[in-house]
Amino acid sequence: MVYKIIRHDQESDDITHQPFETYDEAYDVLEKIYSDVCCSDADYGDRPYYEIVEVEE
Repeated sequence: MVYKIIRHDQESDDITHQPFETYDEAYDVLEKIYSDVCCSDADYGDRPYYEIVEVEE
């Protein structure tokens, strides 16, 4: 299986073009993106919402 990161707004960027061999690899990328955001002061309107999906080859 291959994992991809998709955006909920259906846009594409550098992250959405990358294939990942494991869910954990994709998760690590998202963790780096959101690591500076604290839940209490987050303004998610300024950031795209990403999701990890499994893609069959």
